[in-house]
Amino acid sequence: MDSENNIKNLGKRAIKQVAESINKLLPFVDDNFEKVVKTCMESEGRLVISGIGKSALIGQKLVATLNSTGTPAIFLHAADAIHGDLGMVQPKDLVMLISKSGNSPEIKVLLPYLKAMGNTTIAMTGNLDGFLAKNSDLLLNTTVSRESCPNNLAPTTSTAAQLIMGDALAVTLMELKGFGKADFAKYHPGGALGKKLYLKVEDILDREKSPVVAPNASWKEVILEISAKRLGAAVVMDGTEILGIITDGDIRRMLEKFDNLDALKALDIMSENPKQVGVDKLAYEAFQIMENNNITQLVVVEGKASKFVGLIHIHDILKEGIF
Repeated sequence: MDSENNIKNLGKRAIKQVAESINKLLPFVDDNFEKVVKTCMESEGRLVISGIGKSALIGQKLVATLNSTGTPAIFLHAADAIHGDLGMVQPKDLVMLISKSGNSPEIKVLLPYLKAMGNTTIAMTGNLDGFLAKNSDLLLNTTVSRESCPNNLAPTTSTAAQLIMGDALAVTLMELKGFGKADFAKYHPGGALGKKLYLKVEDILDREKSPVVAPNASWKEVILEISAKRLGAAVVMDGTEILGIITDGDIRRMLEKFDNLDALKALDIMSENPKQVGVDKLAYEAFQIMENNNITQLVVVEGKASKFVGLIHIHDILKEGIF
């Protein structure tokens, strides 16, 4: 059996070979790439992606990426296309065919039919002399020198190149279309990613559970208010003015600092200028404020006058499953 060092070296060599091939793709982001991007931008139809074998799997991933970043796309397996599914392709659709060699039998059968239907075809291939490259309208070059497979057979480096070139296309289209966070949120409403993009402080704030004490409240009253509202803190308010915040940590420091507690008031214990967040801000932004300032509570305010409306705890955000 090979030694552990040899196993690690084999793995590192495979990654290094793929990385070197990916870097060599940079010159292929050329005039041809620009033509593909512009054609996609001007298209009134969808981008249909097709392929066979491992290239088909890459195509499915690219379709998912394109759809989630604002470019309508569908996947059509090349074998299914020539056995009845070609009806999926509409007149205004662009069709991208992915193939390392560009000479797969299914591709050779499919491409002429697409041309006859009048659809613009895009070749993503690593063989510029192949049937696909020579007979398509547009070209994305994904040539690699060799596969990381020791036999130079299993699609490894070539599929990585296809994936990277496809992602480059998707990201370029995304930026040119001005596809921002708000758009991204519309297409990702579920799960942690969706919540990170649309869940606001308002959505997790309990306005009825707002721990507040007056400046002259005794330390016992402060502790009772913190315990009652279960947010680990209380906000010190003078009318509508926010004076400070008292956290569990402030209580512990008070016990360590003072011997005579009877005369202590909230004003003596509080930390001034507590960190605040607008009720309309994303919960993710609130979490970042807490994380950057090493705190677990945030005062929530509303409107231009920064009216106090409540307090949120870091646990309120974590229980939503954003992280």
